Amino acid sequence: MSGWGPLRGLSRGMRLFVLVDVLLVVLLVVVLAVTLPGRGTPDTGGGSTPVATAPTPTADADGAAADPVAFELPSGNIACEMSVEGVVCTIRSFTYATPMVPGCEAETGHVMALDAEGAGFRCEDDGIPQVDADTQLAYGARETVGDYTCASGEDGVTCTDAAGVGFRLARAQWMPLP
Repeated sequence: MSGWGPLRGLSRGMRLFVLVDVLLVVLLVVVLAVTLPGRGTPDTGGGSTPVATAPTPTADADGAAADPVAFELPSGNIACEMSVEGVVCTIRSFTYATPMVPGCEAETGHVMALDAEGAGFRCEDDGIPQVDADTQLAYGARETVGDYTCASGEDGVTCTDAAGVGFRLARAQWMPLP
């Protein structure tokens, strides 16, 4: 094997060793790029071009927004309303098993809430509510109102309170936190 540029002076075994090392480094970079937070499969099959977030409404002394905020993720599938009382997120389309809500005989699975009582799905007695959100929360961005914070990711939305209690909601799954 003639050539190999800067590896020309090395023995065949040493060149092979360097080549394997380079391949392992490339593989490590790819694995890290796929597994870092905010990476992965987008909530929809659509593109993931970041959209600028709207300016934060008036803030309280801690810098958290005090006015209610409504936003949707760039996928258009999840929208949330936040206030100092809590968070309500609506998902238009999901593939997870329909959750049971005690005492509810109406549809469930489209509305998840977080408030002082904790996180859980809501009974949809009046149908699936529509969130009027003129603002997109770009993937990787966060919004905070009072003690509640929601983070937008290509893998859905994550909303928590100051104690870390909350939920992660995406088309394929949801999970309570912590």
